Amino acid sequence: MATEEVNKPPSLPSYPQLIINAIEALNEKNGSNKSSISKYIESKYGQLPGGHTTLLSHHLHRMKETGELIFWKNNYMKADPNAPPRRGRGRPPKPKDPMQSGAILSPARPRGRPPKDPNAPPSSPKPKAASGTGKPRGRPRKMARPEGGIGGSSSTMMTGTVRPRGRPPKVKASVLTEC
Repeated sequence: MATEEVNKPPSLPSYPQLIINAIEALNEKNGSNKSSISKYIESKYGQLPGGHTTLLSHHLHRMKETGELIFWKNNYMKADPNAPPRRGRGRPPKPKDPMQSGAILSPARPRGRPPKDPNAPPSSPKPKAASGTGKPRGRPRKMARPEGGIGGSSSTMMTGTVRPRGRPPKVKASVLTEC
């Protein structure tokens, strides 16, 4: 703020006063935009500091935040004390419930799973409920191959060649005629 007062000539009023005067003088129905406010100030006061546009933007934003000006559809207008506040787009916020005077705020609960109590007695393991079928759950364990094959005894198996895995090879026509 001290730099603003050093940069501007002493004959100029403060920027908020310049802005209010410009909006009142322009007297536009929907308010005045930043460029029209700037042109009015330049035409009326002539000599302005070098950072005029930056100073104007800063003070317009600050006056908008404090409620001295209303910014609506890229235009600034003076705030009317009797007018209801204009609502923007989207869903309105929920009304805040006033706190009762006797209510005590509890501290916020931390996130995550609470830690185990080291002083708590050890809990007994839960007994497993027996299933009605008597079979264990899930896929059965893989069994080792028996030595004798599927039949169980080696005498019942043919002692010929072992059949290879996969699809058998195509039989040729010459082999079929020999039989």
